[in-house]
Amino acid sequence: MSEIELSEHFDRMNRVVEELLKGSTPTQIATTTGIQRKEVLELIDDWKDVVHNDSNIRDRAREAISGADQHYAMLIKEAWKTVEDADQTGQLGIKSGALKLIADIETKRIAMLQSIGVLENNEIASQIAETERKQDILVKILKETTSICPKCKMEVAKRLSQITGVIESVPVEEADVV
Repeated sequence: MSEIELSEHFDRMNRVVEELLKGSTPTQIATTTGIQRKEVLELIDDWKDVVHNDSNIRDRAREAISGADQHYAMLIKEAWKTVEDADQTGQLGIKSGALKLIADIETKRIAMLQSIGVLENNEIASQIAETERKQDILVKILKETTSICPKCKMEVAKRLSQITGVIESVPVEEADVV
């Protein structure tokens, strides 16, 4: 393979990997790039081989994956703030839309990690989803249980914020104000 052919090969591989890291499927990548699906799959495999064998590229790939993962985390955090705001103002339509957005973002995030081999099977993704579901249930239980005790409400909200990274709201009732 000549240097020009090698350069073109790496250019195509980079285009494919960019789309892969965005969460696109091989079929979507083929449509977007105009590269045949079979070649897309070969380029993905080539990229994985190169990444596993070259420490500089492996470092760059880790940075790209980490950046994308952090971006997804930021979007999810912002969406949870929207859920909280909508919950406080009684805007169920906005809350519902934000919850769907969170689910969609998590799906894309997990698909990205699976497509690059970070998540080798659906079991890990299922465990993550189940853990998040249980966390949501626990937060709801704690909020409901402490709603009758103003002092407890504040302490639980403070501690939940440390765990979830979301500032938990505590409604101030007239009876609470001294």
